Amino acid sequence: MNLTVTLEAVHEARTRIKELIRRTPIMTSESLNRMASADIFFKCENLQRAGVFKARGAFNAVYSLSDAEAIRGVVTSSSGNQAAALAMAASSRGIPAYIAMPRGALESKISAVRRYGGNIVWVESQGAVPTSEEYEATAARVQIETGAHPVHPYNDPRTIAGQGTCALEIVDERPALDFLLAPVGGGGLLAGVSTVFKALSAATRVIGCEPEMADDAYRSFHAGRIVPQRNPRTVADGLRTSLGDLTFPIISRNVDDVVTVSEEAIVSAMRLVWERLKVVIEPSSAVPVAAVLEKKVPVAGKSVAIILSGGNVDLDHLPWRAKSP
Repeated sequence: MNLTVTLEAVHEARTRIKELIRRTPIMTSESLNRMASADIFFKCENLQRAGVFKARGAFNAVYSLSDAEAIRGVVTSSSGNQAAALAMAASSRGIPAYIAMPRGALESKISAVRRYGGNIVWVESQGAVPTSEEYEATAARVQIETGAHPVHPYNDPRTIAGQGTCALEIVDERPALDFLLAPVGGGGLLAGVSTVFKALSAATRVIGCEPEMADDAYRSFHAGRIVPQRNPRTVADGLRTSLGDLTFPIISRNVDDVVTVSEEAIVSAMRLVWERLKVVIEPSSAVPVAAVLEKKVPVAGKSVAIILSGGNVDLDHLPWRAKSP
């Protein structure tokens, strides 16, 4: 497998998956613009197939396989969004998908995997939240048992190139941005979109946004080496993973900064987007919005694209319900 991720690879991914995914809309809100004193353009990957940007990487990975590689299926590890996306992509090609998931995953995301026909294998953990090593060990065991082809949720060039197609669509519509803000967990999305912007819009400052309570990307970026994630305790469940040895150097090379935000700001931003933009986003999607609200990025007077990465929410356990009258 080619371990480089280039603009050419992203263009090839776009051609490969263009009939399989949605070209998601870019939305604006006058009230949010006034609050931020900026022109903000929301790339709505929450309206993507499977409700998440990860469909792009999943379809690219599945449809990159030869028939001989694909016949035994694919395997990945995920707390939910990658799981559902890969299960859907595999189903569309008529091959099995094996998903290593934690028992504590949101019920809405477990249900989505089952709805798309994925085969769930539970990750056993020594702690409350499985580590990256525990996820990967489970996926490796399944690979040996089934012969399924591994598709890493973020540390895979096919995944990264697929995620980067989101940025090509942004550049098509908004070629002269001052900032691009994206959430960062394992780094597949940020690595992919930063590759595109570095090549096509180098003046745009690309900012990774992360919870304070799961800040390995922030610490890694500023230390110049991978600092593993330990005991993340954030409501943004999609951002609890550590950077990979493929995503980290791409992010180090192409990203201008990584900032962190509070849990309170994440919940406030999530609710604000529901109220003002009239779309459903999950906590991980709200993290870059929170970075604007907490003024972690100097966006006043600037044009800003924010990737709303997903909209898969457990509606029975909304993070602000306990505070509601």
